[in-house]
Amino acid sequence: ESDMTSLQEIQDFLGLKRFAFVGVSRQPKDFSRMLFREFLARGYQAVPVNPDAGEIDGQPCFARLQEIEPPVEGVLFMTAPAVTDTLVRDCPGAGIKHVWMYRAGGVGAGTADAISFCESNGMGVVPGECPFMFLPGGAWYHRFHGLVKKIAGSYPQ
Repeated sequence: ESDMTSLQEIQDFLGLKRFAFVGVSRQPKDFSRMLFREFLARGYQAVPVNPDAGEIDGQPCFARLQEIEPPVEGVLFMTAPAVTDTLVRDCPGAGIKHVWMYRAGGVGAGTADAISFCESNGMGVVPGECPFMFLPGGAWYHRFHGLVKKIAGSYPQ
């Protein structure tokens, strides 16, 4: 898998104007909510999927991917790897063609099994990046990321 393929898939995903967002937190200060609101502010229709919430930031919430009406073609997972592994199996039946498995630091949402499941079912997959890094003009995120690295002492000297 070359970087070019990933970049093309990133562009394809960001070209969708409407997609499911799995793992958006009910906590307003959670990072997932910041990303969710950023997509909304940029004119995307991010459709929250959370079995424990009726709505998030005014967007109606769906319990499962298959219940989204009208259906979506893409899904962003900000979930624990085991959750991604399970829920990715709902994607083909839900008409999903593009899967993004979020990762900024740490383990991220993806697993090798989930990635190969997507590939073998003909779905494009972004296996572990943060969308903020690819949204045009997302400079504040880079500054924030650099600050975190400085605080953590891992900033390149």
